[in-house]
Amino acid sequence: MARRKHRLMNEINVVPYIDVMLVLLIIFMVTAPMINHGQIELPQIGKSLATPTMPLEVIIKADGSLTLRDRAKSTAEQKVDRTQLIDAVKQKQAQNPEQPVVIAADKNVRYEEVIKVMDVLQQNQVQKVGLLAQQK
Repeated sequence: MARRKHRLMNEINVVPYIDVMLVLLIIFMVTAPMINHGQIELPQIGKSLATPTMPLEVIIKADGSLTLRDRAKSTAEQKVDRTQLIDAVKQKQAQNPEQPVVIAADKNVRYEEVIKVMDVLQQNQVQKVGLLAQQK
């Protein structure tokens, strides 16, 4: 008796998979335009009645001297030393705690001098200290 050898089938019939994929593609193409895209409704607020506060400007000149300018009141500069600076800034911030302090230093002033002034202000709990720069 001759025995038949069973050979393994190493081919996959992909026609049913293609049919299923085409049906899914059609379903997605039909339903995609019907999907309601989520729209976010943002809360509305009124305009702020408070105008932004003009900053106190600490000016470090090229020779290292300090001056203080309160832009909210005038453009006049007041020559101060570090202790007078702290007293003046604390007095201004006692009147208006939201008033920021900016440091405007001459570009020839050493970086160390700017850091010293910032450090003195921060050690005395002066909030909102920033640097002032000029745009090109």
